[in-house]
Amino acid sequence: MTIRLRDTANGLRDGFARIRGDYDLPDGFPEPVQEEAERAAKAPDVPAGDHTGLPLVTIDPPGSMDLDQALCIERRGPGYRVWYAIADVGAFVRPESAIDGEARNRGETVYMADGRVPLHPPVLSEGAASLLPGQTRPAVLWRLDLDAGGEIEAVDLRRALVRSRDRLDYETVQATVDAGRAEGTLALLAEVGPLRLERERARGGLSLPTPDQEVVADGAGGYRLEFRGNQPCEAWNAQISLLTGIAAARIMLEAGVGVLRVLPQAGPEDVEKVRLVAAALGVPWPDGATYADVVHGLDPALPGHAAFLHESTVLLRGAAYTAFDGGPPGQSLHSAVGAPYAHVTAPLRRLVDRYGTEVCLAATADRPVPEDVARALPDLPGRMAEGGRRAAGVGRACVDLVEAAVLRPRIGQVFEAVVIDVTDGKPGGQVQVADPAVIARCDGDRLPLGERIPVRLTRADPATREVRFTAV
Repeated sequence: MTIRLRDTANGLRDGFARIRGDYDLPDGFPEPVQEEAERAAKAPDVPAGDHTGLPLVTIDPPGSMDLDQALCIERRGPGYRVWYAIADVGAFVRPESAIDGEARNRGETVYMADGRVPLHPPVLSEGAASLLPGQTRPAVLWRLDLDAGGEIEAVDLRRALVRSRDRLDYETVQATVDAGRAEGTLALLAEVGPLRLERERARGGLSLPTPDQEVVADGAGGYRLEFRGNQPCEAWNAQISLLTGIAAARIMLEAGVGVLRVLPQAGPEDVEKVRLVAAALGVPWPDGATYADVVHGLDPALPGHAAFLHESTVLLRGAAYTAFDGGPPGQSLHSAVGAPYAHVTAPLRRLVDRYGTEVCLAATADRPVPEDVARALPDLPGRMAEGGRRAAGVGRACVDLVEAAVLRPRIGQVFEAVVIDVTDGKPGGQVQVADPAVIARCDGDRLPLGERIPVRLTRADPATREVRFTAV
């Protein structure tokens, strides 16, 4: 359900401005950074390799300008060849430069409903470095050869010039596949994506099927609030990024230097707690099945399944980055991926990806990692943790603000909600309302986890970004 907020747009803009202040988000870029970016945009390092003949396409949300990845898939005997071009930010930005220093302070791009706070100046991130269609761009080109089952057989990467043929969005791609009109890369993405999802499940990895709660500008001066489920092609596209991140982690571990994204396995006591939640909610958990096995069969549209997915995320907490040099780190597994994994596919939007890419390029060329890159590695986990907390906090604050604005005229009304979270021994919990798309605190004794209940809206305050219900 979409809620249009034109009548409250001015108040929301003020609220978004307060969020920017609360999180100390920068407004624009310092003059030296902007000037350096403009010079770099005009004179990037141009690679010798030319792969502009590859029929690459980008697949992103509509209107995206910071295009990190372009894709081409070919048949290779019984298997596949995946070409994955990643924007070569290193062709424009040097470690320890003014742009790099500002990016290190930011960590990652922060997205808000009324705009974004980019990691790099837009002259680069939405212009000269972005893989925009019809434009020749420097890129880091991954070639990933897969067997018929989707497993990696060989990997190559190098700097090269590329030219994307088209900028596609998820709805267009899915509609093309569903209509049976997909050819070339899109047809093969519909083969490789499901194969990689099968490989993920076999590794014990998982992709949670929970819908995202989003605030979206409606293009007419207002905003809408919605739960957005992913199209199948989004999961296929994500698997290509994961495939590349797995290949990058292997390269780093073999070289004994790099920076990984890690997530430890959940402890047995946490797994047992989640098993009890599953039993209470009627979610099947057969003997011998893993958490990943259980999650793959769930439907978030069902109240009990939605509550279980919310409660069970305790098993996926603790993701972090770990940098290493001189040997593999003590913890290298990302348990949700089911393998060691590194971030290298979004350098326009995430600081760590540029450094991870430089490590992989050096390792595959049998060269030492550049000294300025090696010096930066130990600092990256802390920088990324800080940037990630800020981006998550801003995202949650924006949703809270719009929830309060949506509901303010409806204080006193009764809604149907699903109880998705309760705390043992304490009253109250969290409920999810479908119309409008809201998750908020609910007061009441012994709320029935995973059940639908009527709740009355008692508070909706955009100034404090607070929404509260009471069980009826």
